[in-house]
Amino acid sequence: MTVPDSSAQIPAITVTRPHRADARRNFDALLAAARDAFNRDGIDVPLEDIARQAGVGIATLYRNFPTRSDLVEAVYVSEIEELLQAARDALEREPWDALETWLRRFSGYVATKLAMLQGLNKDSEIFRACRAAMYDAAHPLFERAQAAGEVRADTNLDDVLRLVSGVTASHYDSDAQRARVLTLALDAIRTPPAA
Repeated sequence: MTVPDSSAQIPAITVTRPHRADARRNFDALLAAARDAFNRDGIDVPLEDIARQAGVGIATLYRNFPTRSDLVEAVYVSEIEELLQAARDALEREPWDALETWLRRFSGYVATKLAMLQGLNKDSEIFRACRAAMYDAAHPLFERAQAAGEVRADTNLDDVLRLVSGVTASHYDSDAQRARVLTLALDAIRTPPAA
């Protein structure tokens, strides 16, 4: 299968990391620890706990992230980085499989972002840029699947992302139940097979 070169259509959003290798390792450890802590305990978790989990001192945390907002924003941007890379990786797949794979990854992003929503400034330039980049990354996948007749013609990307977001954000008894409901939602946007 020949895959159109849509990678140029997928924008790059990136967290500015330090240049020195040891500083970059500390930075990445702080991001990973913050992501885990925010998902587990919410964004009000003590910053000292995040530094401890990352294996660095609190001064290192503040050197990289002077405010809690800076840390929350960096975690958010790093999640968007991963979503954009997932879109690039999905371009190698068949149209429906590419879209479904990315939407499942998007669902995981929505589930983790819920804990950070209260700490994000939705009017900030970075939030708007990340949201636009996410839509721009999903668009080629959606259009390919729709052009291949795999996605209903009476829907659009915004509808689909809102559906997946709503399904993901609901309360479930288990992750397995969330996965089953997401499968039902994805089945709803797929073109029914010909009789």
